Amino acid sequence: MSVKLTVFLLLLQLNSYFDSGSCGKVLVWPMEFSHWINLKTILDVLVQKGHEVTVLRPSTSISYHVEKESAIKFEDYPASLSASDWEYIFTEGLRKVIYELPKESIWTYFSTLQEIMWEETDYLKTLCEDVVRNKNLMSKLQESRFDVILADDFIPCGDLIAELLNLPFVYTHRFFPGYTYEKYGGGLSVPPSYVPVGLSELNDQMTFLERVKNMIYVLYFDFWFQTFNEKKWNQFYSEVLGRPTTLIETMGKADVWLIRTYWDIEFPRPSLPNFDFIGGLHCKPAKPLPKELEDFVQSSGEHGIVIFSLGSMVMNMTEDKADVIASALAQIPQKVVWRFDGKKPATLGPNTQLYKWIPQNDLLGHPKTKAFITHGGTNGIYEAIYHGVPMVGIPLFWDQGDNIAHIKAKGAAVRVDFNRMSSTDLVNAMKTVINDLSYKQNALRLSRIHHDQPVKPLDRAVFWVEFVMRHKGAKHLRVAAHDLSWLQYHSLDVIGFLLASVATVIFIISKCCLFCCHKFAKVERKEKKE
Repeated sequence: MSVKLTVFLLLLQLNSYFDSGSCGKVLVWPMEFSHWINLKTILDVLVQKGHEVTVLRPSTSISYHVEKESAIKFEDYPASLSASDWEYIFTEGLRKVIYELPKESIWTYFSTLQEIMWEETDYLKTLCEDVVRNKNLMSKLQESRFDVILADDFIPCGDLIAELLNLPFVYTHRFFPGYTYEKYGGGLSVPPSYVPVGLSELNDQMTFLERVKNMIYVLYFDFWFQTFNEKKWNQFYSEVLGRPTTLIETMGKADVWLIRTYWDIEFPRPSLPNFDFIGGLHCKPAKPLPKELEDFVQSSGEHGIVIFSLGSMVMNMTEDKADVIASALAQIPQKVVWRFDGKKPATLGPNTQLYKWIPQNDLLGHPKTKAFITHGGTNGIYEAIYHGVPMVGIPLFWDQGDNIAHIKAKGAAVRVDFNRMSSTDLVNAMKTVINDLSYKQNALRLSRIHHDQPVKPLDRAVFWVEFVMRHKGAKHLRVAAHDLSWLQYHSLDVIGFLLASVATVIFIISKCCLFCCHKFAKVERKEKKE
């Protein structure tokens, strides 16, 4: 074979490889705040590997930021609502969830939560409509010839855009109340007998009454989702596509689901080939601290430091609550680094420093860090697990209560109720986590489990996006349950058929027996007459 022919064949093979997804074009349908932090970690690696990444960003964007040197592109589109409208809807909903709902009865709690979710759903549906109804934007996206869509399914629409553009898509996902998205959209089996559903704050070792509670949560969220929330999306999707369809039908076409947890905090449960658990993909080794912060940390001596952060979404709080917390922090011998953006608490002790922003990962990886006081956000929890730091959990909303419940069940955290806690409660929780060595040992055990993976979570996440690009989808990994009706999935048609068959056989045998008995009786009567 000539050299020219060999070179030509190699170039042809390389071209085929690149065309199949090695250097492709990724369209992103994102979600704000911690969701974006997690998603951006994947996007940074994709652009480093030569992929072209374009993020759909509304004019109401609050937190979709990247570094100046980032190669991530944004496709900005006008949103119907203003940024102030979205911020009000979000912050007002957050205020109700944190300060009002915990004080209500369980029925009022869920009905109010439902109203908040509907209000946010209306806004999110408006965002979706702003994209799919924008003919110029959709034409531009069609002409761009993307290879895959990477979508956060907290905001439905990525699947609809994929359907309109005829593209495969990959989900990044944390959880939806009652695991309704996973069950109905992903086809994942979620047995309520030992799988605690989202928002239940249970573990997999449930008592009888806890299993009753878990089942009630399942039934409630199934009814709520299918009857109300899904109904709005079904109507909208059908209008856009011009044919009857459902949210679940389009979600069920997802090629891969990337779940933002891992088996270090998850309880064992059934999974599927197109589900991969990538929790902690954003975690990395600690870097040196800024000099001023390092000096403060070193001044703690043998007592060490405590990190306190309520995440990127809640950096301030009511003055009364801030005073309660500051008073508690002032009573421990450790120095405290507190991420806080509000009025300086009157009870703030000399051992506590306030910062509007902190290098949280680097602080958690510092050898002097003794404990992490956290709201229980998935990103923060995984940074603590990565570095083996025990936690005091003060969950505020959504998945945070479940996250803390999981870490508590693993023996690496103590939970404190945000609305009911006193300074004494918080002091006792911190002393328990710091002085009881079992919490540190359990945190280190979780850290060892997290690090002991054949492939790093971030590498797996990037692999699956590239895999879908290379193979134009991953339909061979989707469970056949997507093609079955509810009756077929639960084998009710088969059970009905078998019961009918058994009933028919019993009926025929009964008739035969009766016929034989009648015949025998007639013969017997005849013989008697003779």
